[in-house]
Amino acid sequence: MELPHFLVADNTDFPDEIFIVHTQYPRFVWSVNHDELEWMDELQGEEEELITEIANLLDCAEAFYEREMKRHEEELMT
Repeated sequence: MELPHFLVADNTDFPDEIFIVHTQYPRFVWSVNHDELEWMDELQGEEEELITEIANLLDCAEAFYEREMKRHEEELMT
């Protein structure tokens, strides 16, 4: 099975929370409402490279979240 790079997730134990899950290395869960990250993998590599990679991943996660919310809003309007 091929997984998408990002998933939107929620949980009834956290009814006011939205999570973005990155499914590939380095895997993480981003709490959108609290802007917190939980890393699921040990980060390895040079610090400068990691900073750049993480910044790019977070930009992609944010763009994914905004795209998904826009699509959701469009669905509600139809």
